[in-house]
Amino acid sequence: MKENKKKENTIIDFQVNGGRKLSGIIKTNFSKNGSVGLLCASILNKGITTLHGIARIEEVNRVIEILESIGVKIKWQDQNTITITPPIKFNLNNINVESAIKTRSIVMLIGPLIHYLSSFSIPHAQGCNLGKRTITAHTYAFEKFGTKIKTTAENYQINSKKLKHSEIVMYESGDTACENILTAAALIPGTTIIHFASANYMVQEICFFLETLGVKIEGIGTSTLIVHGIKEINKNIEYWNSEDPIESMMFISACIVTDSRLTITRCPIDFLSLELEKLKRMNLKFRILKKYYSYNGRTKLVDIEIFSSKLKALQDKIHANPYPGINIDNLPFFVPIAIRAKGQTMIHDWVYENRAIYFTELNRLGANITLADPHRVYIQGGTPLKAAQVVCPPALRPSMVILISMLAAPGTSILRNVYMINRGYEEIAKRLNSIGADIKILK
Repeated sequence: MKENKKKENTIIDFQVNGGRKLSGIIKTNFSKNGSVGLLCASILNKGITTLHGIARIEEVNRVIEILESIGVKIKWQDQNTITITPPIKFNLNNINVESAIKTRSIVMLIGPLIHYLSSFSIPHAQGCNLGKRTITAHTYAFEKFGTKIKTTAENYQINSKKLKHSEIVMYESGDTACENILTAAALIPGTTIIHFASANYMVQEICFFLETLGVKIEGIGTSTLIVHGIKEINKNIEYWNSEDPIESMMFISACIVTDSRLTITRCPIDFLSLELEKLKRMNLKFRILKKYYSYNGRTKLVDIEIFSSKLKALQDKIHANPYPGINIDNLPFFVPIAIRAKGQTMIHDWVYENRAIYFTELNRLGANITLADPHRVYIQGGTPLKAAQVVCPPALRPSMVILISMLAAPGTSILRNVYMINRGYEEIAKRLNSIGADIKILK
């Protein structure tokens, strides 16, 4: 893990020679959020878990560093396959605080760890800077199990009495909160019912994984999950993580903003259907080439061919909702698309206090974006993009939006400090270059 630390502490910039068309075929990689969720959930199993399709990204590196620091043995078998061997006893006294505070994923260790430790603490989570992000949904749900979470100035203190199955109404339909409650319910014998559950792709991934471990779950893909918890999980298993719909959407957006023709393979269609419907109404020309399943046998995939199109703005606002609405993390990729569309587009990012503010960084590249309030922007489409120098904002998706917009800006742009992008995208410069981009890595 020392090598990962070195990479993390090295400031890397991207030099983008923009104005080039993209072409060819690009494959959607494995899911970032699925990867971190599966790593956290794997410690429910006292046996050896082999996970295929784990993304080699900085976010995953941080989670691995945390797990290793509390006694978990982890070994990469090849580029995207990892084996996890849990300890006889978890030791949180030596938890890697430096890694823990860099990722909000650490909060998802609460669900598994309450089965092994009646009392423990974990550092405050950070991750992207997207305004106030409490763990209230986690706290209220865990109370139903008999677990109290106290937030102090430095950490979360977790104390459990005798765990009991329950009926839970989620305070909000959060993805990580739902994953946390699923892993907690998995090892509480009896039936736990979760109402207003997230049905998003990473939550479904955890459900599929728990079923592989022997936990029966009803209602997968709906807002009501029924978990039939079991007493113990101790088996050697293998599981495949599925592909990332957010990455598929990123390539769709990159293709549109550069006015290109591109084929994107292995796209999780259930989590892109509404996005594609909106784009169809904006006059995007595309076709579905092939339908099949991911390696997990559950997630539906398609290949999508995108054609050069003259886009028009939608009269209605574009906003995210819990699945099956437009994915919260797909919403930012409509910003570069709206820059190309004739007319005015209003994008409403109601979930995060700060993220819409970062969209205005695209004005440095020649966009015409007006911030109405911390959640809404108006985009006047049809303005040509130009090269510029921009520092990555402290958020993954807005940083990526800037990068793909630079692809459409003739001339040489510099994107400074791309750690945020490397948190969520594997070898993204190399992969974009493979379809016609010109991105150089500067160290």
